[in-house]
Amino acid sequence: MSEDRFSYALTNPLSQILNKPPCEFQREDLLSIIEKKQIERITFHYTALDGRLKELMLPVSDRKRAEKILAEGERVDGSSLFKGLVETALSDVYVVPEYRTAFFNPFDQGSLDFVCRYVTQDGARASFAPDNILAKAHALFRESSGLDLYALGEIEFYLISAREPHTFQKESQGGYHESSPFLKRGDVLTEIVRHITQITDAVKYAHSEVGFIDKIESELDEIDGQQGEQMEVEFLPRPVEEMADAMVLTRWLIRNVAFRHGCVATFAPKIEDGVAGNGMHVHLQLMQEGQNIMEGPDGRLSEKAMKLVGGLCHYADSLLAFGNTVASSYMRLVPHQEAPTKIFWSGLNRSALIRVPLAWSEVRNIAKQINPQEESDFGGFEKSKTIELRSADGSALIHLLLAGISMAADWGFRTPEAVAFAEKLYVTGRISGDEGVLDGFSSLPANCVESSQILAQKRDLYEREDVFPKPIVDYVVDLLKREDFDLKGYGRIEDLRKIMHKDLHRH
Repeated sequence: MSEDRFSYALTNPLSQILNKPPCEFQREDLLSIIEKKQIERITFHYTALDGRLKELMLPVSDRKRAEKILAEGERVDGSSLFKGLVETALSDVYVVPEYRTAFFNPFDQGSLDFVCRYVTQDGARASFAPDNILAKAHALFRESSGLDLYALGEIEFYLISAREPHTFQKESQGGYHESSPFLKRGDVLTEIVRHITQITDAVKYAHSEVGFIDKIESELDEIDGQQGEQMEVEFLPRPVEEMADAMVLTRWLIRNVAFRHGCVATFAPKIEDGVAGNGMHVHLQLMQEGQNIMEGPDGRLSEKAMKLVGGLCHYADSLLAFGNTVASSYMRLVPHQEAPTKIFWSGLNRSALIRVPLAWSEVRNIAKQINPQEESDFGGFEKSKTIELRSADGSALIHLLLAGISMAADWGFRTPEAVAFAEKLYVTGRISGDEGVLDGFSSLPANCVESSQILAQKRDLYEREDVFPKPIVDYVVDLLKREDFDLKGYGRIEDLRKIMHKDLHRH
């Protein structure tokens, strides 16, 4: 492979030093890095039941110690990380580093960090771990389809900081793709993007989003009186397991960069009524031998892509159990906004549960039309068609959500009527302009309790083939039941804010 691939400013520094991509990292490579860079400690990261990234610091005093850590991992208390799922008497599990995830910690110059997998005492991947559930679900899909499922996520968040002087003020819902000086904390976003790109190599772009709150009112001193700017990071397609890791790492990185700038970052679904909430849309691609096969010869979705759509529609209402896990999630899902309330799919329409975004199918090398002086052709065209699931938000249990999506895809490929099912749920035209057009379509759950009931009723969709362990489904059902708030019964905005702000740092 050409050395040019590893000579760009935002390339993973480990790849630059080792002159190889992360998927080829060996233990000896990492030991050489530890010695060359005088690494003082190895830090393990792993996703717990609450969806947040946890960590363990392991000091390195000599090569033998470093090699043992990398070869055998370390044991942790599974009963604390997975309360209610792992018995205290049998609580020890191993966390074992996955070498391809290695990165220099941007907040600790003496640390080499890894994402880890949970392994039981018999050397098997722990069945209750969210990342292992996702791996098993994706393997099931590969078995039924012969394809790989790729995903790219969109992470929206509010960056909350001290109010700026009232110069170049943004409107409440006027932040979309805004630039400085109207965008106040673009410097923080720039730093966030640098770290995410170097660590994951999966960032497509970042920008200011719609939401802006000039002065937040809250009972929480952490954010009361502060200013909130909504931002978004969107990724490039990666296998679903890699995308889940990238998104969980990104939430960790965003929070840490914000903290170091005296800001607060939150992924809470809503922080102010009437202002845009934080969605977490997921785009999906079917890949065959490295090629995107979402598009048929007529430019429409291929038959295999339609199977994927059918599977997602079949699973749609129960998927909210993993993608919309707090009461305020359902304050974001309201009619005639860019968030779905019914189970249907459409073309470019952003009110649909599933939409087919604009792709570069009909035109190639567009820039040559704008720059007629350009003499060269662009030969790097790759099919980029995706479908986008728009229901999830910042409260999502990311690994479990993508595992559920993988199960939906698998159902679509195993079920002969999946394509016909999808065709019945397609809608065209201006949906918001015709109140009756959606009357025949099923509604998504309206709150966490409804979502828990639907998951309990449809748990077989996830537990089949022993992919989702029963205790995991029980955990999510109970989690949702505890979010029993009658949002319509709260007339005072102060009461609604209590519900919204209680989840400031939930996931």
